[in-house]
Amino acid sequence: MSMGAPFTAGSAEAGETVASFSQYEKAQKAVSALIAADVPAKEIAIVGQGLRSIERVTGRLGYATAARSGAVNGLVLGVLFAFIFVLGTPTVAIQAFVGVLLVGIAIGMLMSILMFSIVRRRRDFASVMQVVADHYDVRVMASSVHRARAALGAAKTADSAPAAPPLPAHPVPAEPGDAPPAPARPEQAPPRYGERIDPTRPAPGAGDTPQSADRA
Repeated sequence: MSMGAPFTAGSAEAGETVASFSQYEKAQKAVSALIAADVPAKEIAIVGQGLRSIERVTGRLGYATAARSGAVNGLVLGVLFAFIFVLGTPTVAIQAFVGVLLVGIAIGMLMSILMFSIVRRRRDFASVMQVVADHYDVRVMASSVHRARAALGAAKTADSAPAAPPLPAHPVPAEPGDAPPAPARPEQAPPRYGERIDPTRPAPGAGDTPQSADRA
């Protein structure tokens, strides 16, 4: 299997587009299908078009929030220092271990409050940054374009193939000498209360013809 030429950093050419998707997860599935079809992984790229950044605000920052987050960070730092201290001195008392934890929490809170006091005039809220795209193009180098399109076409055909219709039931063969079945007649609903009855309309259940009455 040929590995092909790898993409170079900063290269503007990422191959030819073989498929385009509105969701990144679908583009990932297409790449998995291409790799399963022996398309060299180094010749495949996912290119996002129409990139935009979305910053989601998660909450408001204050001295209390800064102190709380600093305490959590300081606790982690204190556990690390206490673990190193205990390894170095196995006979140390538990009070020293707790003291190292408290010192780490205090240092974390102090550093977080100082940082917030510096940047609070420019930014007093917490947020999470995310980069999204309008659509994602799956691109393949020219040496494997035909193989990639054939693989994606086969996968699309397999996903959209309709289910086979059920086989019709075999009719039960009639015995010799049996009369052919009579055609089904539509049932007539009985008249409702207050409805005028048509005199020419046969009564429900009156299926005997005059000929059958004479024979009787």
